[in-house]
Amino acid sequence: MSNQFFIFDCDTIKLMKYPILLHKSKYGYSVSAPSLPGCHSQGQSEREALVNIKDAIRVYLAMEQRELGAVKLCEVEVAFA
Repeated sequence: MSNQFFIFDCDTIKLMKYPILLHKSKYGYSVSAPSLPGCHSQGQSEREALVNIKDAIRVYLAMEQRELGAVKLCEVEVAFA
């Protein structure tokens, strides 16, 4: 199962990947995106939790986009030893 999400960036569709934490408990699955503070979801099954976190990430990014306005989303690559 892929953890990839589509968002709009500079008038093009950009595929972004976000690491997620998936935790199984007796109540189902909880899932969060640590790189997006406060972005959490849950589901009865692993599949449902993954579908729900994708939706939560889309909503999170849409809210951020509205809040930040015309800020351009960019990526940088950093190497360290």
